[in-house]
Amino acid sequence: MLVLGAADMMARDVLIVAALLVALLLVRALVLIRSRGSVLCCLRPMPGERGWRVGVARYAEGRLKWIPLIGLLPRPRHVIVRRGLVVSGRRKVGPGEFFGFLEGVTALECRSGEFGFELAMGYRALTGFVAWLESAPPGAHLDVA
Repeated sequence: MLVLGAADMMARDVLIVAALLVALLLVRALVLIRSRGSVLCCLRPMPGERGWRVGVARYAEGRLKWIPLIGLLPRPRHVIVRRGLVVSGRRKVGPGEFFGFLEGVTALECRSGEFGFELAMGYRALTGFVAWLESAPPGAHLDVA
């Protein structure tokens, strides 16, 4: 008969808790990605400040709600209002920026009020983003380069 010591039981408990947390994060990511009206979209505050963060963008009521893919809270981390959103540039993402796991991605330089950021997305998500911008009601100020 095998008798486990207190240290072995504690290590086992820590592994079980870690496995449960990983499983919960994976379920959260799948639910976010599979939600209707959501697109995979990476965000980087002011180019160069921090690295890219992978998340999901949802369009609702003239706003783009960006929710991080990895996190505990289900609420958006950034809410970008379409009115007054300035898109000042567009570029192809370099091969080393995403550690090579995304190809054919376009990054947009944006500003919403004082918040400067870049959004990176694939071709389909980019087409949807541009359509969302262009579908603003008449008289809305949009500045798209």
